Amino acid sequence: MNVSRDGRPASAAPPAGRPAAPPSLRQRLTELRGPGVRPRSLDARALAALAANPGCRRRALLDGAGIDKGALAQALGSPAAYGQSQFAIVRGHAFEAKVTSDGGTELLRLLHERLAPGTPPPVPDEVATPDLSAAGPEGRTARTALALREATAAGGWALLRHPMLAVEVAGSPAYVEPDAVVVHPDGSWTVVEIKSFPMIDGAADAAKVGAAARQAAVYVLALEPVARQVGAYTGREVTVRDRVLLVCPKDFSNLPTAAAVDVRKQLATTRRQLTRLTRVEDIAGALPEGTTFDLRLADDGKTATRPPEELAEAVESVGAAYAPECLAACELAFHCRRRSREEGAVETLGRGVRGELGGLRTVAEVLAAAGPDAPEPPAAPGGPDDAAVVALRRAAALRAEVLARAAVPGPRAEEPGCP
Repeated sequence: MNVSRDGRPASAAPPAGRPAAPPSLRQRLTELRGPGVRPRSLDARALAALAANPGCRRRALLDGAGIDKGALAQALGSPAAYGQSQFAIVRGHAFEAKVTSDGGTELLRLLHERLAPGTPPPVPDEVATPDLSAAGPEGRTARTALALREATAAGGWALLRHPMLAVEVAGSPAYVEPDAVVVHPDGSWTVVEIKSFPMIDGAADAAKVGAAARQAAVYVLALEPVARQVGAYTGREVTVRDRVLLVCPKDFSNLPTAAAVDVRKQLATTRRQLTRLTRVEDIAGALPEGTTFDLRLADDGKTATRPPEELAEAVESVGAAYAPECLAACELAFHCRRRSREEGAVETLGRGVRGELGGLRTVAEVLAAAGPDAPEPPAAPGGPDDAAVVALRRAAALRAEVLARAAVPGPRAEEPGCP
Protein backbone atom coordinates (compact mmCIF):
# COMPACT_ATOMS: atom_id res chain seq x y z
CA MET A 1 0.00 0.00 0.00
CA ASN A 2 1.26 3.43 -0.89
CA VAL A 3 1.81 5.37 2.36
CA SER A 4 2.60 9.05 2.67
CA ARG A 5 5.16 10.48 5.11
CA ASP A 6 2.59 11.32 7.76
CA GLY A 7 1.65 7.64 8.11
CA ARG A 8 -1.67 7.85 6.27
CA PRO A 9 -2.52 6.39 2.87
CA ALA A 10 -1.67 8.72 0.03
CA SER A 11 -5.36 8.96 -0.83
CA ALA A 12 -6.05 10.26 2.69
CA ALA A 13 -3.34 12.92 2.65
CA PRO A 14 -4.53 16.50 2.07
CA PRO A 15 -3.93 17.89 -1.43
CA ALA A 16 -0.93 20.13 -1.95
CA GLY A 17 -1.61 23.70 -0.94
CA ARG A 18 -4.57 22.79 1.27
CA PRO A 19 -4.08 22.74 5.07
CA ALA A 20 -4.75 19.54 6.92
CA ALA A 21 -8.09 19.25 8.66
CA PRO A 22 -7.97 20.20 12.36
CA PRO A 23 -7.97 17.29 14.79
CA SER A 24 -11.27 16.27 16.30
CA LEU A 25 -12.16 17.35 19.84
CA ARG A 26 -11.77 13.80 21.12
CA GLN A 27 -8.29 13.56 19.61
CA ARG A 28 -7.30 16.97 21.02
CA LEU A 29 -8.44 16.05 24.52
CA THR A 30 -6.50 12.79 24.27
CA GLU A 31 -3.38 14.81 23.41
CA LEU A 32 -3.96 17.06 26.42
CA ARG A 33 -4.18 14.05 28.77
CA GLY A 34 -1.19 12.31 27.26
CA PRO A 35 -0.81 9.03 25.39
CA GLY A 36 -2.37 6.06 27.12
CA VAL A 37 -4.00 8.11 29.89
CA ARG A 38 -7.65 7.24 30.41
CA PRO A 39 -10.06 10.13 31.06
CA ARG A 40 -11.16 10.65 34.62
CA SER A 41 -14.91 10.54 35.12
CA LEU A 42 -16.69 13.70 36.27
CA ASP A 43 -19.14 13.12 39.09
CA ALA A 44 -22.08 15.30 40.05
CA ARG A 45 -20.19 16.83 42.99
CA ALA A 46 -17.46 18.13 40.66
CA LEU A 47 -20.02 19.17 38.08
CA ALA A 48 -21.94 21.22 40.64
CA ALA A 49 -18.70 22.92 41.70
CA LEU A 50 -17.85 23.62 38.06
CA ALA A 51 -21.26 25.18 37.48
CA ALA A 52 -20.75 27.38 40.55
CA ASN A 53 -17.66 28.94 38.93
CA PRO A 54 -18.41 29.14 35.19
CA GLY A 55 -15.73 31.77 34.56
CA CYS A 56 -12.89 29.34 35.31
CA ARG A 57 -11.65 28.22 31.88
CA ARG A 58 -8.93 26.14 33.52
CA ARG A 59 -11.33 23.90 35.39
CA ALA A 60 -13.70 23.68 32.39
CA LEU A 61 -10.87 22.42 30.19
CA LEU A 62 -9.33 20.02 32.71
CA ASP A 63 -12.68 18.53 33.69
CA GLY A 64 -13.82 18.37 30.08
CA ALA A 65 -10.64 16.54 29.10
CA GLY A 66 -10.96 14.15 32.03
CA ILE A 67 -7.62 15.12 33.60
CA ASP A 68 -6.91 14.05 37.17
CA LYS A 69 -6.58 17.43 38.92
CA GLY A 70 -5.51 15.80 42.17
CA ALA A 71 -2.50 14.13 40.55
CA LEU A 72 -1.79 17.36 38.67
CA ALA A 73 -1.78 19.37 41.91
CA GLN A 74 0.51 16.78 43.52
CA ALA A 75 2.99 17.06 40.64
CA LEU A 76 2.90 20.88 40.90
CA GLY A 77 3.79 20.70 44.60
CA SER A 78 0.44 22.04 45.81
CA PRO A 79 -1.54 19.01 46.94
CA ALA A 80 -4.98 19.69 48.39
CA ALA A 81 -6.52 17.85 51.32
CA TYR A 82 -9.77 17.56 49.39
CA GLY A 83 -12.36 14.81 49.36
CA GLN A 84 -14.11 12.45 51.72
CA SER A 85 -12.32 10.33 54.29
CA GLN A 86 -12.07 6.61 53.69
CA PHE A 87 -14.17 6.01 56.80
CA ALA A 88 -16.99 8.21 55.45
CA ILE A 89 -16.88 6.43 52.09
CA VAL A 90 -17.08 2.96 53.67
CA ARG A 91 -19.89 4.08 56.00
CA GLY A 92 -21.79 5.59 53.09
CA HIS A 93 -21.52 2.42 51.02
CA ALA A 94 -22.70 0.28 53.93
CA PHE A 95 -25.70 2.53 54.57
CA GLU A 96 -26.64 2.60 50.89
CA ALA A 97 -26.48 -1.21 50.72
CA LYS A 98 -28.82 -1.39 53.71
CA VAL A 99 -31.31 1.05 52.18
CA THR A 100 -31.44 -0.68 48.79
CA SER A 101 -31.43 -4.26 50.07
CA ASP A 102 -34.41 -6.61 49.51
CA GLY A 103 -35.15 -5.03 46.17
CA GLY A 104 -35.33 -1.55 47.65
CA THR A 105 -38.43 -2.32 49.73
CA GLU A 106 -37.55 0.18 52.48
CA LEU A 107 -36.48 2.80 49.97
CA LEU A 108 -39.74 2.56 48.05
CA ARG A 109 -41.72 2.68 51.30
CA LEU A 110 -40.03 5.94 52.23
CA LEU A 111 -40.56 7.35 48.75
CA HIS A 112 -44.24 6.46 48.74
CA GLU A 113 -44.68 7.97 52.20
CA ARG A 114 -42.92 11.27 51.36
CA LEU A 115 -43.72 11.82 47.69
CA ALA A 116 -46.76 9.73 46.73
CA PRO A 117 -49.19 9.61 49.68
CA GLY A 118 -52.72 8.67 48.80
CA THR A 119 -51.69 6.44 45.89
CA PRO A 120 -51.48 2.63 45.92
CA PRO A 121 -48.19 1.59 47.56
CA PRO A 122 -45.67 -0.40 45.53
CA VAL A 123 -45.86 -4.18 45.89
CA PRO A 124 -42.30 -5.48 46.42
CA ASP A 125 -42.71 -8.47 44.09
CA GLU A 126 -44.04 -6.25 41.31
CA VAL A 127 -41.25 -3.63 41.37
CA ALA A 128 -38.93 -3.91 38.36
CA THR A 129 -35.19 -3.76 39.09
CA PRO A 130 -33.52 -3.88 35.66
CA ASP A 131 -29.89 -4.85 35.18
CA LEU A 132 -27.95 -1.79 34.02
CA SER A 133 -24.55 -3.41 33.44
CA ALA A 134 -22.86 -2.64 30.10
CA ALA A 135 -19.41 -1.96 28.69
CA GLY A 136 -18.09 1.55 29.23
CA PRO A 137 -19.96 4.73 30.18
CA GLU A 138 -21.52 5.08 26.73
CA GLY A 139 -22.89 1.54 26.93
CA ARG A 140 -24.23 2.05 30.44
CA THR A 141 -25.86 5.33 29.40
CA ALA A 142 -27.62 3.62 26.50
CA ARG A 143 -28.66 0.73 28.75
CA THR A 144 -30.08 3.17 31.31
CA ALA A 145 -32.12 4.97 28.64
CA LEU A 146 -33.50 1.65 27.42
CA ALA A 147 -34.42 0.55 30.96
CA LEU A 148 -36.19 3.85 31.61
CA ARG A 149 -38.12 3.51 28.37
CA GLU A 150 -39.21 -0.06 29.13
CA ALA A 151 -40.17 0.74 32.74
CA THR A 152 -42.18 3.80 31.69
CA ALA A 153 -44.00 1.89 28.96
CA ALA A 154 -44.86 -0.91 31.43
CA GLY A 155 -46.71 1.57 33.65
CA GLY A 156 -45.51 0.17 36.99
CA TRP A 157 -42.97 0.85 39.69
CA ALA A 158 -39.28 0.44 38.83
CA LEU A 159 -36.07 0.99 40.76
CA LEU A 160 -32.88 1.72 38.85
CA ARG A 161 -29.79 1.48 41.03
CA HIS A 162 -26.77 3.50 39.91
CA PRO A 163 -27.96 4.41 36.42
CA MET A 164 -25.50 6.19 34.15
CA LEU A 165 -26.52 9.53 32.65
CA ALA A 166 -24.81 11.94 30.28
CA VAL A 167 -24.84 15.71 30.55
CA GLU A 168 -23.10 18.15 28.22
CA VAL A 169 -20.45 20.27 29.91
CA ALA A 170 -18.86 22.99 27.79
CA GLY A 171 -19.49 21.01 24.62
CA SER A 172 -18.10 17.75 25.99
CA PRO A 173 -20.18 14.89 27.48
CA ALA A 174 -19.80 14.13 31.18
CA TYR A 175 -21.19 11.01 32.80
CA VAL A 176 -22.89 11.14 36.19
CA GLU A 177 -24.26 8.35 38.34
CA PRO A 178 -27.11 9.00 40.83
CA ASP A 179 -27.67 6.59 43.68
CA ALA A 180 -31.07 5.61 42.30
CA VAL A 181 -33.92 6.68 40.04
CA VAL A 182 -37.48 5.53 40.69
CA VAL A 183 -40.08 5.27 37.92
CA HIS A 184 -43.66 5.91 39.10
CA PRO A 185 -46.72 4.26 37.54
CA ASP A 186 -47.90 7.67 36.28
CA GLY A 187 -44.74 8.00 34.16
CA SER A 188 -42.86 10.45 36.38
CA TRP A 189 -39.30 9.86 37.59
CA THR A 190 -37.75 10.68 40.98
CA VAL A 191 -34.06 11.06 41.77
CA VAL A 192 -32.96 9.46 45.06
CA GLU A 193 -29.90 10.70 46.96
CA ILE A 194 -28.59 8.47 49.76
CA LYS A 195 -26.25 10.21 52.22
CA SER A 196 -24.56 8.99 55.39
CA PHE A 197 -24.90 12.22 57.41
CA PRO A 198 -27.62 11.97 60.07
CA MET A 199 -31.07 13.53 60.07
CA ILE A 200 -31.68 14.46 63.71
CA ASP A 201 -35.26 15.18 64.79
CA GLY A 202 -36.28 15.31 61.16
CA ALA A 203 -33.65 17.88 60.12
CA ALA A 204 -30.12 17.58 58.75
CA ASP A 205 -27.20 19.99 58.47
CA ALA A 206 -28.29 22.78 56.12
CA ALA A 207 -24.93 23.00 54.32
CA LYS A 208 -24.86 19.26 53.64
CA VAL A 209 -28.47 19.26 52.47
CA GLY A 210 -27.66 22.15 50.13
CA ALA A 211 -24.70 20.25 48.66
CA ALA A 212 -26.89 17.17 48.17
CA ALA A 213 -29.56 19.31 46.48
CA ARG A 214 -26.99 20.74 44.04
CA GLN A 215 -25.84 17.23 43.14
CA ALA A 216 -29.41 16.03 42.70
CA ALA A 217 -30.12 19.01 40.43
CA VAL A 218 -27.36 17.77 38.11
CA TYR A 219 -29.06 14.37 37.92
CA VAL A 220 -32.45 15.94 37.20
CA LEU A 221 -30.86 18.04 34.47
CA ALA A 222 -29.27 14.93 32.92
CA LEU A 223 -32.58 13.03 33.02
CA GLU A 224 -34.61 15.70 31.21
CA PRO A 225 -33.45 14.95 27.63
CA VAL A 226 -33.91 11.22 28.28
CA ALA A 227 -37.47 11.92 29.48
CA ARG A 228 -38.24 13.80 26.27
CA GLN A 229 -36.98 10.91 24.16
CA VAL A 230 -38.92 8.35 26.20
CA GLY A 231 -42.07 10.46 26.03
CA ALA A 232 -41.79 10.73 22.24
CA TYR A 233 -41.28 6.97 21.93
CA THR A 234 -43.99 5.79 24.34
CA GLY A 235 -46.54 8.53 23.73
CA ARG A 236 -46.86 9.08 27.49
CA GLU A 237 -46.28 12.28 29.39
CA VAL A 238 -42.93 11.72 31.08
CA THR A 239 -41.70 14.22 33.68
CA VAL A 240 -38.70 14.36 35.95
CA ARG A 241 -39.88 15.50 39.37
CA ASP A 242 -38.22 18.58 40.81
CA ARG A 243 -38.61 17.17 44.33
CA VAL A 244 -35.96 14.55 45.09
CA LEU A 245 -35.85 12.04 47.93
CA LEU A 246 -32.99 12.50 50.38
CA VAL A 247 -32.37 9.38 52.49
CA CYS A 248 -30.22 9.66 55.63
CA PRO A 249 -29.68 7.75 58.89
CA LYS A 250 -32.27 8.57 61.52
CA ASP A 251 -30.81 10.38 64.54
CA PHE A 252 -27.70 8.43 65.61
CA SER A 253 -28.85 5.02 64.42
CA ASN A 254 -28.34 3.20 61.15
CA LEU A 255 -32.08 3.15 60.40
CA PRO A 256 -33.03 5.10 57.26
CA THR A 257 -35.34 8.07 57.18
CA ALA A 258 -36.11 10.43 54.31
CA ALA A 259 -37.21 13.91 53.36
CA ALA A 260 -38.44 15.46 50.13
CA VAL A 261 -36.14 18.24 48.92
CA ASP A 262 -37.27 20.85 46.39
CA VAL A 263 -34.41 21.43 43.90
CA ARG A 264 -36.08 23.94 41.57
CA LYS A 265 -33.77 26.75 42.63
CA GLN A 266 -30.64 24.61 42.31
CA LEU A 267 -31.86 23.27 38.97
CA ALA A 268 -32.36 26.74 37.52
CA THR A 269 -28.97 27.89 38.79
CA THR A 270 -27.14 24.84 37.43
CA ARG A 271 -28.82 25.10 34.04
CA ARG A 272 -27.96 28.81 33.77
CA GLN A 273 -24.36 28.36 34.85
CA LEU A 274 -23.67 25.43 32.54
CA THR A 275 -24.91 27.41 29.55
CA ARG A 276 -22.36 30.11 30.40
CA LEU A 277 -19.40 27.77 30.30
CA THR A 278 -17.03 28.36 27.42
CA ARG A 279 -16.90 25.39 25.11
CA VAL A 280 -13.96 23.07 25.69
CA GLU A 281 -13.23 23.10 21.97
CA ASP A 282 -12.79 26.88 22.01
CA ILE A 283 -10.54 26.78 25.07
CA ALA A 284 -8.39 23.99 23.65
CA GLY A 285 -8.10 25.79 20.32
CA ALA A 286 -6.66 28.89 22.03
CA LEU A 287 -3.82 26.97 23.70
CA PRO A 288 -0.25 27.26 22.40
CA GLU A 289 0.66 24.46 20.03
CA GLY A 290 2.06 21.41 21.78
CA THR A 291 0.44 22.16 25.15
CA THR A 292 -0.21 19.02 27.15
CA PHE A 293 -0.91 18.14 30.77
CA ASP A 294 0.71 14.73 30.53
CA LEU A 295 2.44 13.88 33.83
CA ARG A 296 4.67 11.28 32.15
CA LEU A 297 4.07 8.75 34.88
CA ALA A 298 6.79 6.28 35.75
CA ASP A 299 6.41 2.52 35.49
CA ASP A 300 4.58 2.43 38.82
CA GLY A 301 1.76 4.49 37.29
CA LYS A 302 1.84 7.00 40.15
CA THR A 303 5.10 8.98 40.10
CA ALA A 304 5.18 12.00 37.77
CA THR A 305 8.46 12.46 35.90
CA ARG A 306 7.64 15.67 34.07
CA PRO A 307 9.44 18.76 35.43
CA PRO A 308 7.09 20.85 37.61
CA GLU A 309 8.17 24.06 35.89
CA GLU A 310 7.18 22.71 32.50
CA LEU A 311 3.88 21.45 33.87
CA ALA A 312 3.16 24.78 35.60
CA GLU A 313 3.72 26.61 32.31
CA ALA A 314 1.10 24.41 30.66
CA VAL A 315 -1.37 25.00 33.49
CA GLU A 316 -0.83 28.77 33.43
CA SER A 317 -1.58 28.87 29.71
CA VAL A 318 -5.26 28.46 30.64
CA GLY A 319 -6.93 31.29 32.51
CA ALA A 320 -8.36 30.62 35.98
CA ALA A 321 -10.96 32.40 38.10
CA TYR A 322 -9.79 31.73 41.65
CA ALA A 323 -11.95 32.51 44.67
CA PRO A 324 -11.63 31.34 48.29
CA GLU A 325 -14.65 29.06 47.74
CA CYS A 326 -12.47 26.97 45.41
CA LEU A 327 -10.58 25.60 48.43
CA ALA A 328 -13.58 23.41 49.28
CA ALA A 329 -14.35 22.31 45.74
CA CYS A 330 -11.24 22.01 43.54
CA GLU A 331 -8.04 20.01 43.82
CA LEU A 332 -6.01 22.77 42.12
CA ALA A 333 -7.21 25.48 44.50
CA PHE A 334 -3.96 25.72 46.50
CA HIS A 335 -1.90 26.13 43.33
CA CYS A 336 -4.26 28.81 42.00
CA ARG A 337 -4.28 30.59 45.36
CA ARG A 338 -0.49 30.72 45.47
CA ARG A 339 -0.31 32.19 41.97
CA SER A 340 -3.09 34.64 42.76
CA ARG A 341 -1.23 35.83 45.85
CA GLU A 342 2.00 36.18 43.91
CA GLU A 343 0.23 38.40 41.40
CA GLY A 344 -1.46 40.39 44.18
CA ALA A 345 -4.90 39.76 42.70
CA VAL A 346 -7.84 41.01 44.71
CA GLU A 347 -9.70 37.75 43.99
CA THR A 348 -7.83 36.20 46.91
CA LEU A 349 -9.96 38.37 49.21
CA GLY A 350 -13.24 36.95 47.91
CA ARG A 351 -15.78 37.58 45.17
CA GLY A 352 -17.62 40.14 47.31
CA VAL A 353 -14.50 42.28 47.73
CA ARG A 354 -13.66 41.86 44.05
CA GLY A 355 -17.10 43.15 43.09
CA GLU A 356 -16.83 46.19 45.37
CA LEU A 357 -13.47 47.25 43.92
CA GLY A 358 -14.70 47.73 40.38
CA GLY A 359 -11.83 48.12 37.92
CA LEU A 360 -9.07 47.75 40.53
CA ARG A 361 -7.42 44.41 39.82
CA THR A 362 -4.49 44.13 42.24
CA VAL A 363 -3.79 44.92 45.87
CA ALA A 364 -1.11 47.39 44.76
CA GLU A 365 -3.69 49.31 42.72
CA VAL A 366 -6.04 49.34 45.70
CA LEU A 367 -3.36 50.77 48.01
CA ALA A 368 -2.41 53.34 45.40
CA ALA A 369 -6.02 54.40 44.99
CA ALA A 370 -6.44 54.76 48.75
CA GLY A 371 -3.59 57.27 49.03
CA PRO A 372 -4.76 60.90 48.61
CA ASP A 373 -1.45 62.03 47.08
CA ALA A 374 -0.89 58.95 44.95
CA PRO A 375 -1.30 59.18 41.17
CA GLU A 376 -4.61 58.09 39.76
CA PRO A 377 -4.61 54.33 39.18
CA PRO A 378 -5.01 53.48 35.50
CA ALA A 379 -7.43 50.65 36.30
CA ALA A 380 -10.00 53.01 37.87
CA PRO A 381 -12.36 53.87 34.99
CA GLY A 382 -13.57 57.12 36.58
CA GLY A 383 -10.30 58.33 38.05
CA PRO A 384 -10.63 60.06 41.43
CA ASP A 385 -14.40 60.26 40.98
CA ASP A 386 -14.75 56.50 40.67
CA ALA A 387 -17.00 55.12 43.42
CA ALA A 388 -14.45 52.52 44.54
CA VAL A 389 -11.66 55.11 44.67
CA VAL A 390 -13.82 57.55 46.65
CA ALA A 391 -14.76 54.86 49.15
CA LEU A 392 -11.15 53.73 49.54
CA ARG A 393 -9.82 57.24 50.14
CA ARG A 394 -12.62 57.96 52.60
CA ALA A 395 -11.79 54.76 54.50
CA ALA A 396 -8.07 55.64 54.47
CA ALA A 397 -8.82 59.15 55.82
CA LEU A 398 -10.99 57.75 58.62
CA ARG A 399 -8.28 55.26 59.55
CA ALA A 400 -5.64 57.96 59.65
CA GLU A 401 -7.90 60.17 61.78
CA VAL A 402 -8.54 57.37 64.29
CA LEU A 403 -4.84 56.52 64.53
CA ALA A 404 -3.95 60.18 65.08
CA ARG A 405 -6.37 60.45 67.98
CA ALA A 406 -5.18 57.29 69.61
CA ALA A 407 -2.93 57.97 72.59
CA VAL A 408 -1.11 55.75 74.96
CA PRO A 409 -2.92 55.91 78.33
CA GLY A 410 -0.91 57.49 81.09
CA PRO A 411 -0.12 55.94 84.42
CA ARG A 412 -3.13 55.35 86.66
CA ALA A 413 -3.48 57.52 89.73
CA GLU A 414 -2.76 55.71 92.95
CA GLU A 415 -5.90 54.56 94.60
CA PRO A 416 -6.40 55.43 98.25
CA GLY A 417 -5.40 52.63 100.53
CA CYS A 418 -7.91 50.68 102.50
CA PRO A 419 -8.54 51.96 106.02
